[in-house]
Amino acid sequence: MASGVETILKEDAFLVSETNAKGTIIFANQQFCNIAEYNLEELINQAHNIVRHNDMPKAAFKDLWDTVKEGRTWQGFVKNRTASNGYYWVFATVYPYKNIDGEQCYMSIRRKPSREDVQKYSELYKTMH
Repeated sequence: MASGVETILKEDAFLVSETNAKGTIIFANQQFCNIAEYNLEELINQAHNIVRHNDMPKAAFKDLWDTVKEGRTWQGFVKNRTASNGYYWVFATVYPYKNIDGEQCYMSIRRKPSREDVQKYSELYKTMH
């Protein structure tokens, strides 16, 4: 993919990743790897913000982290960056959970957002910091 090019998810896309309490990736499914343009080995033990796009306002991630650290599920629209500096939009749901050792972890599942929502949130995020 070329820099700045949008990758649009397929209708049945289901991107999954898991992080520890510090936001370090501990799992990613193959669809997530393919869309983000990384292989699993490149993602494991990396900060999840490896896919953060510069257009995403800090306030959106503050809301996400404040919500999941309270033990609640967060949902929202996210613009992520690919390894080649392209981007893709997702509708994300982030679930807090405790792993088998009782450690705090977070699972994020992502689906294809509507084009209307992409347009709406693209404009909204330009107004946020």
